[in-house]
Amino acid sequence: MERSGQTERRDGLGRLCFWLHIAILCFIVTGWAWLGHGALIFYLLFLPLVALHWVLNRGACILNNVENWLRYRRWRAPEHNAEEGAWLRTLIRRRTGIVLSRRAMDVLNYSALALFWALAWVHLNTF
Repeated sequence: MERSGQTERRDGLGRLCFWLHIAILCFIVTGWAWLGHGALIFYLLFLPLVALHWVLNRGACILNNVENWLRYRRWRAPEHNAEEGAWLRTLIRRRTGIVLSRRAMDVLNYSALALFWALAWVHLNTF
């Protein structure tokens, strides 16, 4: 939903992709606190892979690419998908009205990944 009162409409595929992003975001934010040696090791491997996939995919999430492929039969479709490479930035803007530059969002994203990774490392080593 837009802060200005405009309502964003998502079809089923759009809702599925949105909620998958939310689930992954929740895992990234909370995974460091999970109990279980195996879960923490998976998490410690997962976070760098997330960062690497953003770098190799020119800042875009593969979920956006899959949605583009299913809709337009193209891996990239920024003219149709405003969230391509900017899902969290778009969510923050829509929910709060705060407009972050791509650079600011990159700093926030990679810093958060580093912080959560460090928390998981400490948690793993305190078992």
